[in-house]
Amino acid sequence: MQWHLKSIEDAFKELGTSAEGLSQEEASSRLLLHGPNELLEKKKKTALVMFLDQFKDFMILVLIAAAAISGIIGEATDTIAIIVIVVLNAVIGFVQEYRAEKAMAALRKMTAPNATVIRGGAHAVVPAAELVPGDMVYLEAGNVVPADVRVVESAQLRVDEAALTGESVPVQKHHDTLHDEHSPIGDRLNMGYKGTLVTYGRGTGVVVGTGMETELGRIAAMLQEGGEVKTPLQRRLAQFGKKLSVAIFVICAIVFTVGVLRGEQVMLMLLTAISLAVAAIPEALPAVITISLALGAKKLVRQNALIRKLPAVETLGSVTYICSDKTGTMTLNKMAVQAIYVGSHRLGAGEHDAGRYGDLFAALALSNDARTDAEGNVMGDPTEVALYNVAHQHGYDRKALEAEFPRVAEIPFDSDRKCMTTLHKWHDGKFVSFTKGAVDVLVRKAINVLTPEGLKDVDALQVQRTNEGMAADGLRVLGLAMREWDTLPEDVSAETAETGLTILGMAGMMDPPRPEVRQAVATCRMAGIKPVMITGDHPITARAVARQLGIVGDAPDELIEGVALKGLSIEEFEARVEHISVYARVAPEQKLMIVKALQDKGQFVAMTGDGVNDAPALRRADIGVAMGITGTDVAKEASDMVLRDDNFTTIIGAIKEGRRIFDNIRKFIKYTMSSNTGEIWTLFLAPLIGLPVPLLPIHILWINLATDGLPGLALAAEPTERGVMKRPPRHPKESIFAHGLGAHMIWVGLLMGFVAVFSQAWFFSAGNPHWQTMVFTVLCLSQLGNAMAVRSTDESLFSIGLFSNKYMLGAVVLTLALQMAIIYVPFLNTIFKTAPLSAPELAIALALSTVVFVAVEVEKLVRRRLSLRHKTALS
Repeated sequence: MQWHLKSIEDAFKELGTSAEGLSQEEASSRLLLHGPNELLEKKKKTALVMFLDQFKDFMILVLIAAAAISGIIGEATDTIAIIVIVVLNAVIGFVQEYRAEKAMAALRKMTAPNATVIRGGAHAVVPAAELVPGDMVYLEAGNVVPADVRVVESAQLRVDEAALTGESVPVQKHHDTLHDEHSPIGDRLNMGYKGTLVTYGRGTGVVVGTGMETELGRIAAMLQEGGEVKTPLQRRLAQFGKKLSVAIFVICAIVFTVGVLRGEQVMLMLLTAISLAVAAIPEALPAVITISLALGAKKLVRQNALIRKLPAVETLGSVTYICSDKTGTMTLNKMAVQAIYVGSHRLGAGEHDAGRYGDLFAALALSNDARTDAEGNVMGDPTEVALYNVAHQHGYDRKALEAEFPRVAEIPFDSDRKCMTTLHKWHDGKFVSFTKGAVDVLVRKAINVLTPEGLKDVDALQVQRTNEGMAADGLRVLGLAMREWDTLPEDVSAETAETGLTILGMAGMMDPPRPEVRQAVATCRMAGIKPVMITGDHPITARAVARQLGIVGDAPDELIEGVALKGLSIEEFEARVEHISVYARVAPEQKLMIVKALQDKGQFVAMTGDGVNDAPALRRADIGVAMGITGTDVAKEASDMVLRDDNFTTIIGAIKEGRRIFDNIRKFIKYTMSSNTGEIWTLFLAPLIGLPVPLLPIHILWINLATDGLPGLALAAEPTERGVMKRPPRHPKESIFAHGLGAHMIWVGLLMGFVAVFSQAWFFSAGNPHWQTMVFTVLCLSQLGNAMAVRSTDESLFSIGLFSNKYMLGAVVLTLALQMAIIYVPFLNTIFKTAPLSAPELAIALALSTVVFVAVEVEKLVRRRLSLRHKTALS
């Protein structure tokens, strides 16, 4: 329907609504009729389809076919056992995918935008998904238009419609009726469209289309469904998987050929080769990584960091610069009096309440327009709130004082005069005027000044020196003065009331740093991350706060103003950008310039922002961080992460969690790949030295299920390692196998295979009929030892503690119990082709199984000693 051709009255009539909006009951009824205001997503998989998808893997299908052939030739037990394990594998894969889907759905739900709606004449904030045709919505700068609307009121309302029209300039909206029925969307100036951005002004509109009935919905319906976006880590592992598959097929072909040439049954060797391939290819890695990232993102939500784009969790570990707003993020966003001077003397603890300074605190309370609401919250201008609070803290309650000394007249603040004056009834029937304002102004209007020694003639130079000293500390300074009157002046004006003043003192205010941010900044530096402050404040204030937080020293080139930044060429700026720690008087659009310059220098940047103008910088940054409390919808939409508490410290916590998640993914890869390599070497080496095939297909599949299952997943729950924030950031383009992981996989896998083949050679040559059960047990338990050893990259298991990851301990104990059941339960002996081991045999198997654990612990010990020696040499 062409709503732009209808008058507001006709639109109201057709939609059955008014400027007062719908009632809540009517809105609920229409929601049932029209459905939620959401674009339809691609059809979700049902649980059954998700389960059946686990059997689509080529290797699994080959294994099922081989199991069927095995059943046809009479090996029914093998067929049943293989099918059972394949189904168990599918169940584990299904649970992984289902949990990942649920985690992502929860994240999407948390990022759902809200809309301000007028219902029954009252404003209310509701989820945008609950909007219905006929709702009245309120729009202001920073909002995303939540549905298609016919504009009803416009106060300089401008909307960026580039997403729909490609027009880069925001469009001025009005409420007049249009008459061209062929006008394109870009010319429909009385309409707002879902997904476009309000860049200026405010207005109201009546919803005329929701969900797929919007212009954006129509475009979405025409688009083909896009594939899922993979993280860089997943893409790198997928490439590795392809190369690994080729290598494994070659090895499997060799194992099959050598076995057949040695006289082994063709079917047995076929099943062995296929089982080895299934076990060796880490097909579960992408799912495990997605789960780790999604669950990590859910954990970050509890730490007030909402991850909007899953790859951001991985990228967090690569951040080298955090460019953060000052106000509200590094500071409390709440002005507070930091210092009070009487004359040139700073009042210390215990002096504030002295009676001789009572007039000063009375002035702070009475010459003030801040008020308290019903809940006791102080409302008003931040400066006046700060003065109100400091007076109240020292016993000067404004309400009580006003009852005793009511205000009888006032001269409002004027930007030319730079001060304001209030007049009150005073002691003994007299009157008093209190004037507060810029110190340099009050000096010219004063005749004397209060000091600890009493009243003295004004020494303008001394007063200004004190004022400048306070300003140099980053304080915003206000002077307070008074004058007593026997009678109220007939002409209350600045000319009569603001003369002959006595300066009572000066109050220095600042938006104080958050107490926890200094430690967060220190943690940043320790982690190889440079914190940078960006603010629109005065350079003196910016440097003072940055110095308190440990961001900046006294070097002049560490701070730059926006004006100076504007005068630099890109080349000149890039030459300096890595030395700058504070940007003062910076316009929001200059943030993009900062991000680009740092990225051109090879840095990985996290940039914070809250306004519409911050969106380009947030989108360009490696990690865009929007403010959850003060941030606009536009900033949040452009960001990768939203701080629900607007706190700089939360960014550091997110980076720490991101490093933990990536560490645990590497541990899983280290564990599963070294274990799989051990299986490959076992099956590859034994035939080469003249031994029979050491493991049956059922053994290989069980090891793959048991050891890659519970213990592998338990590694995702590994707590943060000590010293994780003492390491430099990880380069996101480095290989997942960097820092020795690839070499570790090779030598641990080779050692594991050697130990298994050694046990086979020992017992086979001795004629022990239990040799295959020994090999099976040694290989399975060696992998459990490997899982415990890789829990920490450098620290000993005994240092981090057995109970620090109870999931891992439980997984190992359960897997060990299942392995013992396979060995000693007669029913399982038949299925798994095992035999009960004697006590000495079990003891030998357990002893051999510890070799890998001990070797990995020794490797970590050597690494720790080399690291210590290196640090000692450097010091």
